[in-house]
Amino acid sequence: MKIGLFFGSFNPIHTGHLIIANTMATATDLEQVWFIVSPQNPFKKNKSLLHEFDRYDMVEKSIADNSKLKVNDVEFSMPKPSYTIDTLTKLQEKFPQHTFKLIIGEDNLGQFKNWKNYEAILNYYGLYVYPRPHASAHEFAEHPAVKFIPSPLLDISATYIRDCLKNNRSIRYMVPDVVEEMIKRKKFYI
Repeated sequence: MKIGLFFGSFNPIHTGHLIIANTMATATDLEQVWFIVSPQNPFKKNKSLLHEFDRYDMVEKSIADNSKLKVNDVEFSMPKPSYTIDTLTKLQEKFPQHTFKLIIGEDNLGQFKNWKNYEAILNYYGLYVYPRPHASAHEFAEHPAVKFIPSPLLDISATYIRDCLKNNRSIRYMVPDVVEEMIKRKKFYI
C-alpha cells in the first residue's frame, strides 16, 4: 500500500488539515494518509500544547468515518526530539509491505535542505507537496521525487483557533464538531 505521512502537532486538528489529508488520499495515487502526531518536545516548553494523547484522540475522532485516513503514535515512543528521517525509517521497518511518502506544505521546501538526511528522504521516500500562500521559490521545484498536488487552501491555523478559545469566540466550522465538543468538555486551551 502507498501511504502518505502527514506530520504535525495538530494542536488542535482543524478543517484545513482534514481537507489536505483528504485531498491527498483521494486525488493522488496514495491509498491512505496517516496523521503522525508529534509529541511534546522536551526542549521546547509550550504551555498551549496539549498532551500528545489528547491531540491523538482529537485526530482519531475527526477521521473515524474515513477509511482512507488513519492516525499513528509512532513518535510517542521515540527519542525526543524525533527527526522525520528516523520516523520514516522506523515506520518502514515496522511496515515493510508499505511504501511511504512524506506530505509537506510548500513553505517547508525552503528549509528542506536543513532537515536531517534530507537527501535520504528524497531518494527513498519522496515528497507530496501541497500549496501554501506566500511560499517562496525553491530549488526542489523540478526534483523528480517532489510531486506538487493542487489542494484547496484555507487561511486557518491552530494558533488562531486557540486564540479564539482564549477570548471566548466561536470555533464552529474551523474544527470538526466532535473536536469542538471535546475541547469544550475538557476545557482545553482556556
